[in-house]
Amino acid sequence: MSFFRGKKKQVILYSILIFICLASLIFVYHNASFYDRSIAKVTEIELIEKEDLTDFRGNDDQQFVQRIIAVLQNGEEKGSEMELLNEYSYSGAYDYEYKVGHELFVALDQSVNKKNRLTGEIKDIKRDKYLAIVMIAFAVTLIIVGKRQGLYSVISLGVNAALLSFALDVYIKYSNISLVLICGVTAILFTTISLFLTNGINEKTYAAIIATLIGTLVSLFVTYMVIWGTDGRGLHYEEMQFLSRPYEMIFMASLFVGSLGAVMDIAITMSASIFEIYEKNRDVSIAALRKSGMEIGKDVMGTMTSILFFVYVSGSLPMLLVYLKNAAPLGFTLSINLSLELARALAGGIGIVLTIPIGLYTAIFFISRKKART
Repeated sequence: MSFFRGKKKQVILYSILIFICLASLIFVYHNASFYDRSIAKVTEIELIEKEDLTDFRGNDDQQFVQRIIAVLQNGEEKGSEMELLNEYSYSGAYDYEYKVGHELFVALDQSVNKKNRLTGEIKDIKRDKYLAIVMIAFAVTLIIVGKRQGLYSVISLGVNAALLSFALDVYIKYSNISLVLICGVTAILFTTISLFLTNGINEKTYAAIIATLIGTLVSLFVTYMVIWGTDGRGLHYEEMQFLSRPYEMIFMASLFVGSLGAVMDIAITMSASIFEIYEKNRDVSIAALRKSGMEIGKDVMGTMTSILFFVYVSGSLPMLLVYLKNAAPLGFTLSINLSLELARALAGGIGIVLTIPIGLYTAIFFISRKKART
């Protein structure tokens, strides 16, 4: 009977999940009336101009002009046709080629053209439905594979995103509060909520939380001391200088949040591994646990640091290509675009390396307490 009850719960859970997904998709495809800005759906496209271009560096490009017919989806003029012009390039650096079916945010003019169509200017493309599809696919995959833990992971991700948004709102409203302090408090909440939801309330989770917080703080301290000792030489903050806040502090806050994910992953890996070894063999010695834990740490250390490097550096690839294509010196290109990304990757790498022994000995501490009680 318990087997059938379990199956029934799964059927109910998946039915609710399917209903939520379908309802979300229907909403994002019919939510134009909830927007204050005017939205127009593209119904016809005509290419009216095409021009070949070559810049002073010898880079070839093409310039296009589209005539777009669209129908307004909201506002007082809902259902009316409008005519728009869109200039875009083949490279697509700052522009976009629109297609039939796209929904656009537009600014309406007060006049109509000779064909009695409204005119206006394209401001942006409405992307919420594409984002919803990706998010739903991610959540469904996570729940199907991870089942209950997958569901808790989705909930944890949503809660953490809301916390981060709230933290940034607090900093924007109260600029006298240090962003590093705000991120520090948020990191504690991130860690406890994520690990309690995904792993439950137990000693394994306690060990992972303690290791994560200690590893992150030590990593940030070591990174800060290195930057302070070198006076920040080699770090290029040009991409952050448009901010009206101290960009060095914002960079340190980004190191805090960026290191947290990698450190948390290592901490729970070490904690779960050590506890699993102990649960399988209650007679295992502390020395054997220590040796096994260090071997596990060595195995994951290289892959995790490589992952951090690729994650951070991949975001700079478009700008690297732009600089190199325009004959910028290689050394200058790498230093101006990769200095901050490499610093983030190195800070995360320091956190990973330090968290291996921290996570190991924290888990052993809790296991030693369990041994003493039994």
